[in-house]
Amino acid sequence: MKTVHLIAPSGASLDAKSPLSGIEWLRAKGIQIENTACVERVSERFAGKDVERLTELNQLAQLAPHKLVMAMRGGYGIHRLLPNIEWSAISTAIENGLQICGHSDFTAFSLALLAKTGAVTLSGPMLNYDFGRANDDGQVIPPNEFMWKHFQRAVDQRQLDCEVLTPQSYLGNQASHSISGMLWGGNLTVITSLIGTPYMPTSSQTEGGILFLEDVNEHPYRIERMLMQLLDAGILKNQAAILLGGFSAYRLFENDRGYSLESAIALIRSLLPRTIPILTGLPFGHQADKLTLPVGAIASLVYSADRFVLSAQW
Repeated sequence: MKTVHLIAPSGASLDAKSPLSGIEWLRAKGIQIENTACVERVSERFAGKDVERLTELNQLAQLAPHKLVMAMRGGYGIHRLLPNIEWSAISTAIENGLQICGHSDFTAFSLALLAKTGAVTLSGPMLNYDFGRANDDGQVIPPNEFMWKHFQRAVDQRQLDCEVLTPQSYLGNQASHSISGMLWGGNLTVITSLIGTPYMPTSSQTEGGILFLEDVNEHPYRIERMLMQLLDAGILKNQAAILLGGFSAYRLFENDRGYSLESAIALIRSLLPRTIPILTGLPFGHQADKLTLPVGAIASLVYSADRFVLSAQW
């Protein structure tokens, strides 16, 4: 990884320090950073006007193939750009070697590109949170070692290999198994918003896939409601396995009366065919320890009652 080309396709930075700290840290690793001006753009809640952010995305097709594109942060903003993104040209750049990484709102870009072209993108770290995050006192927190190790492996070796040692309570009727399929997914809220649009991968594309999901600031009943929509739309039943990452930064209320995220997962488990395992504990989401996952690549999954291993080479 020699050059990171920054883009800011979604929300404006919530503070001035985070992107600058992230840029400084990456430069200290000997990485050249391009397009740093994008982190300063602001238009309403967005990181620039629609035309600015759209132009920035479409210009990715012109980048040298050795570069890595990294989104500044998520939030919201990509969905309104989807109709005018030049998908074929960007896909060609990826075929030539370009890599593009982001998560959260960036899920809309990754899945739309997958739906339109089949191109592989990386669902992984972004500049602000993962490289320039600060604590409550404003002090910069060093990037997570787990994240950095797997990010480098994904970018430099195009490889994913992770063992998760977590007891599994929602396997269905198969205590252990080995499967392979297309790895795809991302932020649950964003995925749900794409249902019924031309930016959602088709059932034939995702059949037998390994679907990974995460979200932030969503109460378990909202998570359940979105999972129910994916279930009723036939998406969950179309998968070989479902991996749940972090569902963070929510709080329960007195009127939940014992209802929890586990309750929501248990309900979905009861409605799914028991041949489709739901695995929990995937280190991915709005959290420091995150994998970098190749969206659209074929992955292998080996699981049992107390662990699972996820691997891919693309």
